Amino acid sequence: MTNGLDRYANLDSPIHRWEVRCKFVGLMSLIFAFSGVQDSGLLVASAIVSAILYGLSGLPRSFWISRLRYPGYFLAFIVITLPFTSGATHLIEFGDVVAISLEGTLAAALIVVRFLAILTVTLVLFGTHPIVETLAGLRSLGLPSFLTDTMLLFYRYLYDIIDQFRVMQTAMRLRGFQRRQLNWRYIKVLALLSGTLLVRSYEQSEQIYRAMRLRGYSDRSSQRQLAPPQQGDRLALAVTVALAIGIAIAEFYLN
Repeated sequence: MTNGLDRYANLDSPIHRWEVRCKFVGLMSLIFAFSGVQDSGLLVASAIVSAILYGLSGLPRSFWISRLRYPGYFLAFIVITLPFTSGATHLIEFGDVVAISLEGTLAAALIVVRFLAILTVTLVLFGTHPIVETLAGLRSLGLPSFLTDTMLLFYRYLYDIIDQFRVMQTAMRLRGFQRRQLNWRYIKVLALLSGTLLVRSYEQSEQIYRAMRLRGYSDRSSQRQLAPPQQGDRLALAVTVALAIGIAIAEFYLN
């Protein structure tokens, strides 16, 4: 899992040293606060806060760019469509039919900046601790062990399934299959590929379940005791939660 979310969890930074439970509560409070921001000034402040957190985490810029790849398609769709489909104040007109509106442009900018701020904080949250420790912290906060174990197995074997898919794609190309255009033959091959991958995944999940049962797995067998947070961890949590509450209160009064 060299490309997992926690590939840089072994770095040394203030965010990495932050206790996992305090970090989860603090950063999740910021994420919820960012999700409700509508004011442009608070939006800029949210972007600055997320950039500062990412800088403190020491995560490389390439990691952020690589995780933006697939959400970038969604953002590009919003940026392209909203300015043309909403709003009545026209900034640029192309004839009598097509026009770029001020309201649509501002709405697209609001969504994009808010999404990037939330994505950045999410990467800081899950990229600065091993996923096992993060899920152990969630269990300590009261999340049922069944859910945490399921999330861990999903995370662990998701990349294994992706690797299998890539191997199957390589085998198809070596046998002369090429995607030239979207036709029924290509759809049929893709359906067969997806079905084969689904069957393999199901068989692998059955094998994993039997292996876990033979090794005495139960809901209580994998519990971990975490050390209590230090004073610095609690202080960072208090500052972060206070910042999130301040953003929410400011948004309430400004709108």
